[in-house]
Amino acid sequence: MATVLPATPRRGRWAELFLLLIALVLAFMAYAQVALAATGSLPADMTAYCGGFTGLVVAAHIVLRWRAPYADPVILPMAVVLNGMGLAMIYRLSLRYEATGSGNASIASRQLIWTIVGVVGAVVTVVLVRDHRTLRRYTYTCMILGLLGLVAPLVPKLGTAAYGARIWIHFGPLHFQPAELSKILLTIFFAGYLVANRDAMALAGPRVLGLQLPRFRDLGPIALAWLVSLGVLVFERDLGTSLLFFGLFVVMLYVATDRPSWIVIGLLAFAGGVAAAYKLFSHVQARFQIWLDPFNPEVLGRNPGGSGQLVQGLYGLGNGGLFGTGWGRGRPDLTPLAFSDFIVTSLGEELGLTGLLAVLVCYLILAERGLRTAIGIRDGFGKLLATGLAFALAFQVFVVVGGVTRIIPLTGLTTPFLAYGGSSLLSNWIIVALLLRVSDGARRPPPATSEIDLTPIIASEQERRAAAKVADGEATQVVRLS
Repeated sequence: MATVLPATPRRGRWAELFLLLIALVLAFMAYAQVALAATGSLPADMTAYCGGFTGLVVAAHIVLRWRAPYADPVILPMAVVLNGMGLAMIYRLSLRYEATGSGNASIASRQLIWTIVGVVGAVVTVVLVRDHRTLRRYTYTCMILGLLGLVAPLVPKLGTAAYGARIWIHFGPLHFQPAELSKILLTIFFAGYLVANRDAMALAGPRVLGLQLPRFRDLGPIALAWLVSLGVLVFERDLGTSLLFFGLFVVMLYVATDRPSWIVIGLLAFAGGVAAAYKLFSHVQARFQIWLDPFNPEVLGRNPGGSGQLVQGLYGLGNGGLFGTGWGRGRPDLTPLAFSDFIVTSLGEELGLTGLLAVLVCYLILAERGLRTAIGIRDGFGKLLATGLAFALAFQVFVVVGGVTRIIPLTGLTTPFLAYGGSSLLSNWIIVALLLRVSDGARRPPPATSEIDLTPIIASEQERRAAAKVADGEATQVVRLS
């Protein structure tokens, strides 16, 4: 019997370790340059910072070798370098706030703690979720928890309002944005629901003006989640979260059904929703005025709700130019919320257009590896899950960068891994963990060796040759081989 053995794919763990070393060197150099420019000496905690961050990253790498040996080797290094750049910029801003007596001087230490929590959360996710397909069992549980997370800030004495939006909940001294985790839960729900109902949604239902529309009973759970996302816009005044969920719904529906009609329907619904929101809600009108005419003295001087933050960010980008002022040599602190909503302009000022493009390329690579995982995975649930998670990261970056550069109106979303915020950092590290888990399934060889028994083929060929010899008179007896 002959055996055909499939080629064993490379695990890529040594390549991942090499990329992680580069990412750590970049993060530590940025951290050191910030302190040298601001104080003239290295940070007092430089050794502890480098040792602790290295130990944390190496521990995550070891867990991947143990639990997900075939995971994509590029995803973790990209997340580490982005998180490291964010820590360096937040540390730079905290030094400036400390020098000016601002109350935000402790943001660097708090962000470092949340980084530890985020990486530990990612490691726990990789260890507990042994197979991404098990998440499909909790499709409707994830829907319920995700929707509860979206509406939780509306609960009296639990939710709090900040900067014009009611998107936070508090537990004692801790403040958390539950919508960040809701985007993961609802992505799991969409993936599980659509993989079970995509045929009905793609083929059943009426055709109107050449567009294939689904039946209402098939669209019910999706419509419920969409209505809740609109409620987020109406009651919580969170334009960014509403836009993120709406885009996530449309993209996952299109990928699941392969129907371009969903793109058309989504764009029409989005245009109608924007027009209605502009007519009905004053805060949406204010966002559009800031976007269209930020240098108008009336809009610029409005308090609250003026365009001063956007204008300061644009001046910071202009001050950075092509190559930037250098780490620690700009004035990004002049922009309000430079450590969270406008950290992109802070990086653009000190790293310049070149450095900012390099950061965006890291995001591009991270999203590309996520979509590549979606293409390579064998099951439909994994394809939709990886697609949704990669799109959520990429779309969030587009919305944030588009807002601070006046491509689209400001929305209030945070930049993944860079911006200050514990809930955002934790949720994005969990997204990385889920992408690593799905990529492990995509790159892992089949569980059982594929063996093909060639004996019947060989015997058939021998019988054919023996029969030919008989026909030519070269043999008088055929010995049938078995």
